[in-house]
Amino acid sequence: MSSSNFLRGTLLLTGASFLSKFLGMIYVIPFTNMVGNTGMTLYGYAYIPYTILLSISTVGMPLAVSKFVAKYNTLNDYYTSMRMFKVGTVLMLITGFIAFLIMYFGAGLIAGWTMEADSKYISLDEVKHVIQMISFSLIIIPSMAIMRGFFQGNQSMGPTAVSQVVEQIIRIVFLLVAVFIVMMVLNGEKSTAIGFATFSAFIGGLASWVILGFYWKKRKKHLNATIDKQKHKEKIPIATLTKELFSYAGPFILVGIAIPMYQLIDQFTFNDAMSEIGKSDIADIAFSAFNVQGHKLVIIPVTIATGLSLALIPEITNAYNARDMIKLKQQINQALQIIMFFVLPAVFGLVLLADPIYGSLFKIDNLEITGKVFAWYAPVALTFAFFTVTSSILQGIEKQNFTLISLSAGILTKVLLNSIFIQAFEEVGAIVVTMIATSIAVILNLWQIKKAINFQYRKFVKLSLLMLIFTSIMVIAILVVKAILAKFLDIYDNRFDAIIMMLVGVGVGGSIYLYLGYTSTLFERITGRRIAVIDKLLRR
Repeated sequence: MSSSNFLRGTLLLTGASFLSKFLGMIYVIPFTNMVGNTGMTLYGYAYIPYTILLSISTVGMPLAVSKFVAKYNTLNDYYTSMRMFKVGTVLMLITGFIAFLIMYFGAGLIAGWTMEADSKYISLDEVKHVIQMISFSLIIIPSMAIMRGFFQGNQSMGPTAVSQVVEQIIRIVFLLVAVFIVMMVLNGEKSTAIGFATFSAFIGGLASWVILGFYWKKRKKHLNATIDKQKHKEKIPIATLTKELFSYAGPFILVGIAIPMYQLIDQFTFNDAMSEIGKSDIADIAFSAFNVQGHKLVIIPVTIATGLSLALIPEITNAYNARDMIKLKQQINQALQIIMFFVLPAVFGLVLLADPIYGSLFKIDNLEITGKVFAWYAPVALTFAFFTVTSSILQGIEKQNFTLISLSAGILTKVLLNSIFIQAFEEVGAIVVTMIATSIAVILNLWQIKKAINFQYRKFVKLSLLMLIFTSIMVIAILVVKAILAKFLDIYDNRFDAIIMMLVGVGVGGSIYLYLGYTSTLFERITGRRIAVIDKLLRR
């Protein structure tokens, strides 16, 4: 595959992933306005364990299949690639169905772990109901993900990108229409509406299958023709194929379940710990603010930065295998710098504008709680992004097993300290522990990278200081804008005022940072590219 085609495919997948995450944030706005913060909390109670079980049921297979298919295609063994695709599909149908049974019949147990008894706003039966509704998605999603991995292994990114976006659009449309009909037309129960909202994942999965089936039908003749031309077809035992596939899959699942695991620990401990200190009346509101709505916002800059950084992983792998240490270290530096360049200013912007952003996008009700919690949660974006990228770098330099150690250290820290910190620092305690835990995991990964290839962080630190200076200038500009607008706007009583402050603050801050980054050639040094359109506008 040519580098230009590789770059085009990577940008296509990154763009599709960003669009999917952006849509996933946008729909939350009308959704929250219909079901409220407690409805979103109920939704989160179902979605977080679902994400964990989905990752476990797929055991990292989609990416592993992609890697497996790419390897055997390079060896011109298309027959083995196709066999693996079929074996993987059957395997995912089995594990997906087992995961469905576990989640459906274990819904009561999961609900019990989440809440000891009915809370002021949510009952145990409601939690059980929404968990059972979302469990049906596990029947079809894992096998669908395998097909995406097969196309990617064949260097065809279009099917994955298109199916990903279509899946999200259909899911969101079904969700909003169903919730609107239940809540606004039929005046039904909130738990019924949330049940349909979680079931939308199944509908989205069906839509994705239709798209992938269309691509499969279109390209099947070409795939079969390629196999027919293959002269030597070695029938490797299925056990051997499966063993090799699992050897690839292990590290991928660790990265996939990392963030949901931190969220799941919060789900199982937050309510009880808040009840212990007499704060059960705000527990549902606070949980929703950082683990559902807040997480949707925070994950957007993470998606952009990690998408661009992960595009370098194949080049890092190739440089490592070729023992080209100079190129390897350059690529690692670039991957880390991209994270810092995009996520650092986003974090400061979200912290400074937390109240107007949360109030304008969701609700200004209880903004003294939700805005505060969201502001504390924003910095987690940086550690989430660095963990994802450093774990992938470790895979590229054949140190993927270390990810188990770093993730375990982070999760263990979260488990041991979560309830203690919540009782000490109330609703922000869970967020503080997440920052500590993920920071430990990131530091361990960075240490292992340094140890494995004698990597020096001097250049990364130097450029990060420059980014920090530019971010500081951006912060001053946002503070000035907030001070001026605060004389005319009341974001705590008027949602339209919050929207104005958000738009002006984000616009001014973002423009200043990007202008400084581009005119100083910092952006060019990090990405290795210039943008002709901006060059003309700035007369560079």
